[in-house]
Amino acid sequence: MKLLIPVASGMEQITKRQLSTLGFEKAPADNGRIEVDGDWQDIAKLNVFLRSGERVLILLSRFSATTFDELYEGIYAIPWEDWLTVESKILMDGKSVQSQLAAIKACGGVAKKAIISRLADKVRTGRKTFSESGARSIVGFSIFKDEVTITLDTSGDGLHKRGYRSLAYSAPLKETLAAALIDSTFYNPDRDIEKPFADPFCWSGTLPIEAARKALHIPPGLDREFDFAKWDYAPKGILEEAKEEGKAGILTDVKPCIWASDINPEAISIAKYHAKRAGVDKHIRFSVANATQFSATEKYGVLVSNPPYGERLSDEREVQSLMRAFGKAFRALPDWNAYILTSLPQFERFFGKTADKKKKLYNANLVCGFYSYFGKSPKSDFDKRR
Repeated sequence: MKLLIPVASGMEQITKRQLSTLGFEKAPADNGRIEVDGDWQDIAKLNVFLRSGERVLILLSRFSATTFDELYEGIYAIPWEDWLTVESKILMDGKSVQSQLAAIKACGGVAKKAIISRLADKVRTGRKTFSESGARSIVGFSIFKDEVTITLDTSGDGLHKRGYRSLAYSAPLKETLAAALIDSTFYNPDRDIEKPFADPFCWSGTLPIEAARKALHIPPGLDREFDFAKWDYAPKGILEEAKEEGKAGILTDVKPCIWASDINPEAISIAKYHAKRAGVDKHIRFSVANATQFSATEKYGVLVSNPPYGERLSDEREVQSLMRAFGKAFRALPDWNAYILTSLPQFERFFGKTADKKKKLYNANLVCGFYSYFGKSPKSDFDKRR
């Protein structure tokens, strides 16, 4: 089977590296999706272990269509009787970009009609409507420059829904994006479990929780369910096998050094609750603290944070002032690395330092910069001691 994995814009290479560690060497990316070859065991493995992909989709067909008739015929030609039953709860999820078929709702109606007609004709029920009381099946159609891609979503809910974050708190960072940001840094607990990781604007705890789960090798999909496991034609037991493999790989004898702080006590309370649900509360040191006073005696740490953006003009001025003070605190730690995600215009100017590397990303549909600051390498101290 051909599998498609949608990824956040700018995070393709990070996700491809994750796929490589899972054994998927050939993983070309195109139009925000990474394509791999796989079987049902791979579908289970990807859903359980992939840290930054958004979903795992089965590619069913690609064809060109500029009219509703062509769309209908292309979708009808797919052997839906191999993938769905007459009881399947069929949901449509579509988008269209730079295509003649631009009316998403109308396209979805045509697509579903084609699916129902094919099922009725092939299973010979004599019916054109079904109860749809069975397992959910999300059919995706993506039309880009008149090229139609039809997929079946094995994940169901997006892979960012790990299962531990249940309390809402002020525009949270998606877990998949948080994991990708962490994997973009020098934080590598497999190489140095004692290297400090800090988030001084931790909000509801997503970044430190994802860092702790990475350090402990806790699979991101371990505590949730996936749509494919409820399908009649999917092999039974493969999800349980993948989860058992994941449990066997969890590290129980390591002690990562992870700090999480926020000036708001409510945020810390929520973050602690989420960390407990995620199984990592004993591995994160939480504190109520002002990020502008952040300091550390430990060397060569990694700071990853998503500070306030300042959506309104009055808030933006406050954030500018905050970033000035935060930048001053960071410059007192010359051997630390910092990675900041923010939509604040001219962030480097207020932070007081030009980034060594920066990348454009999107967070909750906001255009953001991901600014990387590289500290002094441990190798320089080693060379001095020689």
